[in-house]
Amino acid sequence: MNQFFKFSTCLAILLIVMMGGYAQDLHFSQFFNSPLTTNPANTGFIPDGNYRIGLNYRDQWATIPVPYKTMSVYGDFQLFRDRLEYGWVGIGGVLLRDVAGAGNLTSTKGYASIAYHQLLGQSSLLSLGFNAGSAGKRVDITKLTFGDQWNGKFFDSQIPTGEPITQTSVNYFDLQAGMNYAYFPTENIYVNAGFSVQHINTPRETFYDGNNVIPRRYIGFLNASIKMSDKVILNPAAYYATQVGARELMLGANAAYNLSGDGVQQLFGGLYYRANDAAIFLVGYQLNAVKLMFNYDITTSGLSAANNRRGAYELGIVYTGLYTNRSFSNARRSTICPSF
Repeated sequence: MNQFFKFSTCLAILLIVMMGGYAQDLHFSQFFNSPLTTNPANTGFIPDGNYRIGLNYRDQWATIPVPYKTMSVYGDFQLFRDRLEYGWVGIGGVLLRDVAGAGNLTSTKGYASIAYHQLLGQSSLLSLGFNAGSAGKRVDITKLTFGDQWNGKFFDSQIPTGEPITQTSVNYFDLQAGMNYAYFPTENIYVNAGFSVQHINTPRETFYDGNNVIPRRYIGFLNASIKMSDKVILNPAAYYATQVGARELMLGANAAYNLSGDGVQQLFGGLYYRANDAAIFLVGYQLNAVKLMFNYDITTSGLSAANNRRGAYELGIVYTGLYTNRSFSNARRSTICPSF
């Protein structure tokens, strides 16, 4: 009975938190290290390089009965930097996978992205991008029990359920669009704001015989890089997402410290806060073109009673490169954000 009570309490708290305002579309606390899922206009928008490859892994709510494990890998690069005088094209792709709950609810998504980036004078840039792809979900119902299978003492999977599940997998086409604006008046200041819409086509997604659709999700972000000295670059950021009545607001900053003096080695530390949900502590290290960041989310919402404040940990790895031939016809510097 104690086990059942604990399970019921955890599940009830989780449902309250989810109903209270946080959509479970796949997302990362390190949204700045998951550019293609945050905004397709980020495709080929690489302030400190010309191409990049990244990997993200998030393990969330491992201490309660319905944990989430989210993974992604992405890559994007710039085209026509040597042919277009005032802009370039970015192309890329991202793969995502998420596994959650006792029924191994598995989401698998793959998107191809394209964006165009247009310089506006010498100190600003406007970007427009799209991505499209295939998404699918599946669930193992043999690992699930339902309310009508309660026998008075425990949930008995041998009791037939009347749950009207008509299929255990679903696939659909998904479409996103977004735009960015960047302002970089000097080599010491860089500001970027973006807005995107996910699930533009509101695809149908249900395991039942119904017409449930995924509502559009709207995302806005603002970030900056400010070179404080030859040793420190400050990177403040804000992120906001809304989907139907669910909302997510995240604020914070990280700072890069120049360990080696020439920028080859950098140390990162940061603090972020997701409103009514979690405090997020971040550390990182960069060696040459490879950056590794780790964050830990400490739960501050009502769910903390069930998970002892152990919310999630997340790992982000990004490799950023510059083309060997950087003699672009527009004669602009290859990077537009502050660097050591």
